[in-house]
Amino acid sequence: MKKLFIYLKDYKKETVFAPLFKMLEATFELFVPLVMAAIIDRGIGQADTGYVLKMGLILVALGLIGLLCSITAQYFAAKAAVGFSTGLKHALFDHIQSLSFTEIDTLGTSTLITRMTSDVNQVQNGVNMVLRLFLRSPFIVFGAMVMAFTIDVKAALIFVVTIPLLAVVVFGIMALTMPMYKKVQAGLDAVLSATRENLTGARVIRAFHKEEEETERFEERNGFLTHLQLVVGRISALTNPVTYIIINAATILLLYTGAVRVDNGSISQGEVVALVNYMSQILVELIKLANLIITITKALACANRIEAVFEVESSMRWQDAALNGGVPAEETAERKHLTAVDGSAAGNGTAFGTDNSAGKNRADTGVDFAVEFDHVHLTYGGAGAESLSDIHIQVPRGQTVGIIGGTGSGKSSLVNMIPRFYDATAGTVRVDGRDVKTYGMEELRQKVGIVLQKAVLFRGTIRDNLLWGNGAATDEELWEALRLAQAGEFVETKEGRLDAPVAQEGRNLSGGQRQRLTIARALVAKPEILILDDSASALDYATDAALRRALKELPRETTVFIVSQRASSIQHADQIIVLEDGEMAGCGTHEELLADCGVYQEIYYSQFDRG
Repeated sequence: MKKLFIYLKDYKKETVFAPLFKMLEATFELFVPLVMAAIIDRGIGQADTGYVLKMGLILVALGLIGLLCSITAQYFAAKAAVGFSTGLKHALFDHIQSLSFTEIDTLGTSTLITRMTSDVNQVQNGVNMVLRLFLRSPFIVFGAMVMAFTIDVKAALIFVVTIPLLAVVVFGIMALTMPMYKKVQAGLDAVLSATRENLTGARVIRAFHKEEEETERFEERNGFLTHLQLVVGRISALTNPVTYIIINAATILLLYTGAVRVDNGSISQGEVVALVNYMSQILVELIKLANLIITITKALACANRIEAVFEVESSMRWQDAALNGGVPAEETAERKHLTAVDGSAAGNGTAFGTDNSAGKNRADTGVDFAVEFDHVHLTYGGAGAESLSDIHIQVPRGQTVGIIGGTGSGKSSLVNMIPRFYDATAGTVRVDGRDVKTYGMEELRQKVGIVLQKAVLFRGTIRDNLLWGNGAATDEELWEALRLAQAGEFVETKEGRLDAPVAQEGRNLSGGQRQRLTIARALVAKPEILILDDSASALDYATDAALRRALKELPRETTVFIVSQRASSIQHADQIIVLEDGEMAGCGTHEELLADCGVYQEIYYSQFDRG
């Protein structure tokens, strides 16, 4: 929780004024029993009506002033708590965005959503309650005891025994319930995960008639969460009855002691009433404090879960692109040396890291490689085996590269390393001759346009979604991208055309329309490297062929990677990479692979007649 306090730094005034005004309210409240004692002993005891009215007006004044202080305190507390949660949510969202896919895969989407919403709200409530009651309740409890000593020392000794007993009960229950609330939040993660899976996969569940099984799975997780909440709720519920027993026992003892002291003439009847009022104030405040403790316990458990996300650091480190264009100084020097050797542009003579032979080969041949995989290996976090093994590829600028293989062969894993969604666990991935790890994030992502397997669109309009590729794109550029992506025809039929609405995740569009719009979005950015990761799977063969013909209109320097399980989609590529179980089974043109690559032959002839 301490690490999260930095988000209160802009609300120092509110965090001071909120408890301060609550303390003022408490101070006025502590004077009420003394005024009541005066009314009983002097006003009623001496039948002084004027005095009763005067002191009654004082009671009203104390109440109004206390109400004003309470409203002011609650205003400052709410402002600080809401501002705190706003800053925390922004920081948490930014931190999650900074994590690599590896960390997000490890943490899980459902738990991140829970921590961004439910956990932050619990912490917000905790901050609000702490500012309002954390000082006020103890102040009244101990203030009432002090005021009791000013009335009668012997009767006040009852307060000295009662308050520690109450503290043991309240803080003992807090110690028991805090770890349980952590388990409750973890159970909430599991319920949210099941709910999210069922909602996103509703069509699949119904298609396979799995409603009953999924209902049972949800009820199992929800039942476990309910059990946890009932257990912790029962323990927390002990707070009120136990404190009531202690307070009422103390009140009985106080009335007995007070009666004896009144009979002896040591104190007056009004002072006994004042002592009972102070005991009642302690009861009310301890009930508030018990509820506050429960809220704080939940807030601390949630704060620890939020801190755990902040403590997760991204496994990726991005270079500062402000210096040497993101290139380390030694690499810049090597680039200048190669430029002097072969007379090519600096971008064409970048050194190959520690692979001197590769650097010499490039300097000799003058070939401008857009992307290189230099003996690359990839193992996902927590995986038992490598997903890619010893991939060695050199792709000249302007080539079209097809990547094909069976399901799970590593096609998406391969192209995901180009924009650096994942880092190679061994070997080097280079773009324009530079290790992708030497790029700044913005610099690298501007070079690469990628269309992922799942077509993701956001709620808004077609124009809003296309402008993700380039926020400054003109309507002409948007229509050109739509034409190339074979999406112009159906967009023109939409009411509003570019301003036609798009539902969340593009639910008001067909699968093929979504895919074509995501391709157009990538084309709007005019990337140097375009990656189509099985992004035409929902297109018919005619549209797929038209798309491939349109991609040939891209500038010559644009390098295109086409990942597909259709041989027809990649057979006209300049080179085709065949993957099997994470390893290269072949690399070459369609004719070369059809002649000597068994894996490619198997895929091709499963889709085309041998004749």
